[in-house]
Amino acid sequence: MLQESQQPRYDEGFVDVVGARVYYLHAGSGRPMLLIHGLIGSSANWRNNIDALARHASVYAIDLVNMGKSQRVGGLDAGLRATAKRIVAIMDALNLAEADIVAHSHGGAVALMLAAMYPRRVRRLILFAPANPYCRSCDPVVRTYCTPLGEFLAWMLPYLPTQIQRVALGEVYGGVDRVVDRCLQEIVNGLRSPITMRHVLCIMRCWFSERAKLKTALRRVRRIPTLLVWGDRDCTVSLSSAAKLKRKLRGSELVVLPGAGHAVFEESPEESNRIMLEWLDRHSMATPPLRDQPRAGAVGRKSRGRAAIRHLSHGT
Repeated sequence: MLQESQQPRYDEGFVDVVGARVYYLHAGSGRPMLLIHGLIGSSANWRNNIDALARHASVYAIDLVNMGKSQRVGGLDAGLRATAKRIVAIMDALNLAEADIVAHSHGGAVALMLAAMYPRRVRRLILFAPANPYCRSCDPVVRTYCTPLGEFLAWMLPYLPTQIQRVALGEVYGGVDRVVDRCLQEIVNGLRSPITMRHVLCIMRCWFSERAKLKTALRRVRRIPTLLVWGDRDCTVSLSSAAKLKRKLRGSELVVLPGAGHAVFEESPEESNRIMLEWLDRHSMATPPLRDQPRAGAVGRKSRGRAAIRHLSHGT
């Protein structure tokens, strides 16, 4: 069983954006950094990374709408472009003109689309096994969950015996012994929300068309400094796709951790933190602040967002 690090001290809050309350964690000061979780994850996935990163940056870990502690909104557009637009709205509400983006899995695909659509909002990218147009390893699973039987199994999964859930999640983590009890319970609790489950299934149903859109959009991300981090036991997003993605992203570097699965930053947090901080130090960007001005109405949205923030002290 993996041992969890001592939980860091951070602030919790909410901002109101696009008709939903979005939850976030915040720690540190300096240049902003935004952490985006994977498909069935939450900001809690970064609990063993926030403290290290916050010593060098102002870190915000968000729960996407319909995930974690953020509000559930039925019928939400689950596409990559729509999700990227919501993240920009969150950045506006938090008064972040730009940020380094750290993302995982499906969140990595969202981050790539975000960088393509809003390049001036993204300074650097750190992507842990991002879903990408060159990966085919998860295609059979996606197709299965798009069938009536697969959808039935998806609805049943959160209520199956814990041991079966652990085996299923072990495929993601690179081994059953790597699954932390709390991480398993957080995923199961999230999937027990009908709106969350429908949202996840919607992402799967539109994934192939969204993948094609992302492939076209990647040409606009080529020169953004990017760190790609993969585990060599990743059964979800194939390591073979990493090499193809690296060639496409000319400003990228690839680091592979032996023995790690799909969630490298959770499985090996200390090593992941070291890799991220060393790369950020080598790719420090002494650039002037962006000259982008808020669009009409943006100031009002930010003011409303800040007014809606509810801070709670957190730490154990």
